[in-house]
Amino acid sequence: MSNMNPDRETLRELADEGNETALDRLADLADTAGDLGELSELLDEGSMHAGFLLTRRAVATGDLRELQRISDAGYDEAGNELDRLLKAPADGTQD
Repeated sequence: MSNMNPDRETLRELADEGNETALDRLADLADTAGDLGELSELLDEGSMHAGFLLTRRAVATGDLRELQRISDAGYDEAGNELDRLLKAPADGTQD
């Protein structure tokens, strides 16, 4: 079997037809390219994988507002991470 590497257009068509795996692949491509705008759009389309990728980036940079936005867009784990960061001691140590 040959190595299948579908293009973005094909992935987009499949995602538009409800294929969640194609939506996840689009999110991975956007993450690799550092395209936060596309990741945000994919989250708005219901991609929880995009929410995961955006949350990971927001946690790494300590972006509390972005975590709130991601949570509001429907990715609950972002809200959990936001709460965790807000409850962390101010000196950065964990209990």
